[in-house]
Amino acid sequence: MALSLRHRPSAPQTGDHPGAEPPATGAARVVPAVHRIGAVVVALVIATFGVLGLLDGLAYFSTDGERILGLSSNGLLSTISLVTAAVLVAAALHSHRTASTVMIAVGTLFLVSALANLAVLETDWNFLAFSMANVIFSICAGLVLLTLGAYGRVSGNLPADSPYRADRPDTDEDDDTDQGLPTTPAEVAAERAMRDAELAVVEHRATPEQQRRVAAMAQVRTRADRRRVWMEMDGRALR
Repeated sequence: MALSLRHRPSAPQTGDHPGAEPPATGAARVVPAVHRIGAVVVALVIATFGVLGLLDGLAYFSTDGERILGLSSNGLLSTISLVTAAVLVAAALHSHRTASTVMIAVGTLFLVSALANLAVLETDWNFLAFSMANVIFSICAGLVLLTLGAYGRVSGNLPADSPYRADRPDTDEDDDTDQGLPTTPAEVAAERAMRDAELAVVEHRATPEQQRRVAAMAQVRTRADRRRVWMEMDGRALR
């Protein structure tokens, strides 16, 4: 049985390469701006802390540290701060996707650093000269970076014009259009049988025939195609 499928145009790829321009409206404009601007703003704060530390000539490996902007620092921490800021700026200049990914990664490292340095406070292992204020700042900075990096990207219901929507695989909800819904009594019956078979496989009570059919349906992508495979197998079984 022939089934006509409506052509689905490819979603535009935005932000994959430097210079790629997202559409000028909606989430496709706001999300990239948040990622890029957010990375630069956080980088400026971190860079300021690092520059002031180096200008003060702090001892490089001191475990006591000196006060910079209310936080404790030494030469090593100042250097790491400048490197981190440079990475964030470079990511923002490359693309908003890179900025998002880097912010999520760096935010996670900030949280790990807060916990690790909390464990070595006031010990000889406190190589970054952390104080409790540094721990709190690292947690806050980590959460800010994670929030900015995940903004408009990590969601179960992305808007239609989100630049990340094309990254998501097609789901059954995408097939609930005129191309995916059953339109004849035979298709309705096939749909019911398909769902029963899929449920049986999940619950480990499927017959060999149901397992074979579900495995065959897994080779195609859309619900309409899976229904076509099922009905073709029905036709072969009746011969």
